[in-house]
Amino acid sequence: MCGIIGYIGERKACNVIVDGLKRLEYRGYDSVGVVTEADGKLHIKKGAGKIDELKEKLSLLEMPGKRGIGHTRWATHGIPNDVNAHPHTDCSGEIAIVHNGIIENYLELKEELLQKGHKFKSDTDTEVIAHLIEDALKDFKNFEDALRYALLRLKGSFALGIIYTRDKEHLYFVRNESPLVLGIGDGEMFAASDIPAFLPYTNKVVFLDDGEYAVVTKNSFVVKDLKTGKIKDKKVHEISWTLEMAEKQGFPHFMLKEIHEQPKAIKEAIYGNAEVIDQVAREIANYEKIFIVAMGTSYHAAIVGKYLFQRLTKKAPVVEDASEFRYEFEDLVDENTLVIAITQSGETADTLAAIRLAKKRGAKVLSIVNVVGSMATRISDLVLYTHAGPEIGVAATKTYTTQLTVLTMLAIALARHLKTVDEEYLRELEAQLYEMPKYVEVALGYENKIKALAEELKEKRDFFYIGRSVSLATALEGALKLKEISYIHAEGLSAGELKHGPLALIEDGVPVVAVAPSGKTFDKMMSNIQEAKARGALIISLGDNEELEKVSDIVIKMPKVNEVLSPIVYIVPLQLLAYHLAVLRGNDPDKPRNLAKSVTVE
Repeated sequence: MCGIIGYIGERKACNVIVDGLKRLEYRGYDSVGVVTEADGKLHIKKGAGKIDELKEKLSLLEMPGKRGIGHTRWATHGIPNDVNAHPHTDCSGEIAIVHNGIIENYLELKEELLQKGHKFKSDTDTEVIAHLIEDALKDFKNFEDALRYALLRLKGSFALGIIYTRDKEHLYFVRNESPLVLGIGDGEMFAASDIPAFLPYTNKVVFLDDGEYAVVTKNSFVVKDLKTGKIKDKKVHEISWTLEMAEKQGFPHFMLKEIHEQPKAIKEAIYGNAEVIDQVAREIANYEKIFIVAMGTSYHAAIVGKYLFQRLTKKAPVVEDASEFRYEFEDLVDENTLVIAITQSGETADTLAAIRLAKKRGAKVLSIVNVVGSMATRISDLVLYTHAGPEIGVAATKTYTTQLTVLTMLAIALARHLKTVDEEYLRELEAQLYEMPKYVEVALGYENKIKALAEELKEKRDFFYIGRSVSLATALEGALKLKEISYIHAEGLSAGELKHGPLALIEDGVPVVAVAPSGKTFDKMMSNIQEAKARGALIISLGDNEELEKVSDIVIKMPKVNEVLSPIVYIVPLQLLAYHLAVLRGNDPDKPRNLAKSVTVE
């Protein structure tokens, strides 16, 4: 996820752009860039680092011109460095582009352009767009026509800001599956990934829809359909949000916003790793001694990873709290060991300690991380990014489901390399994984039902979450979410453990949340649910099998997916339940007591 801002008017463009980029920094902060136009020439300053560092270092506030675009980056294609920072230009240096999203067919387009003699400077997918427009200008004299022709060749998601030196009166902005909004001022116009970027200057906005582009002057704008070029009638909205609310895109809390971002985040995780996952799988294929280490929510992702590896690769990793790993397993780690570390921030102290121990003992370390450039990424041998974007809410939501997505991709790629599972089965599983954003959208559609359920449950003091096999992780994570933000006691456990002690705690009206997808453990789950029901439990079941209606008080009917993929979608209703219970109990779900987003002390 990246941040884009553009300005055209009578102000000094660089001042407006840098101010807007600071407000967009939550969208990405590994590099920053600004381009302005003055006297028919583009002036570009960019570099790796945060805005506050680069503002002085690059003298960003000394750039000439009254129109320009800026970018704050969350790297997807190409490591964070000065060259890969946006904006990117064509060969002539007359076209500059800033981009949020992923161009899925960029390699194909890049190869075509290279054969035509185009020279590339960066490793990004974005640079392809500038060269593609330049190439189209050979056949179209009108810049707008060349722009449309070039962009219609792109596959993927993109929000774009475009400036062209020879077109001195306009800026161009394009949206396709990535957010972009226009700000309508008095003798000046703005565009940005989110309203906070220009909220100090105007509260009048026009929301671009997918497949639309805007042609903007300082006094006017026109929005057109990208395919047809026809003008679209767009409504100007006046917003009354505070700056803080605007940063949440209208959601009352960051956590709820991030829950709803999960379809997009999962898609970013898939496409952000599509080109690298096979190479990583090849590098780890020969390891038989495997540990997966993590803490908190990431630990629950590790449990899912264990089941994925066991079922698909026929390997049996050991999953351990990173905090305990160095005390219990140091003598077992050597150069024949693979350690997979999972950490959202890449700065979790216990996980970093486990990584350092593994490196010291000669092990190969693969880290699955969200934050680009974090410590874990710098000290690991291999890194897979989750591409979830900045997560402001303390309770992890989209970072969890993207961790599960990356682990699933890795297990599939490894199984394919090792030939441990039938290829047809892997293709079916992979196809369903690519459809997972749609299944998550279905689960998000249950929010009103879950909110009503929360009203019924808000006075309950104890919850039990049960699951078997791969669904154990969902039970554990569901319970953790409830504890973190609602402050209700909740216990997640294997359903088979009920009769070995916890059943003594079940009495009339105690909620038991059963995670029960169809699969190899469903029949056993039915028996466990009946055990709890016979003791008076209030049974809340998540599943796709109609048999659950016979033993449950409440059933949340889930989309039918392969059992090994179910953790990605089944956690969503449990996140929503925790969120709405927290709000009903008067808690701030974004700032749970005693907790921090990144645990950087042991």
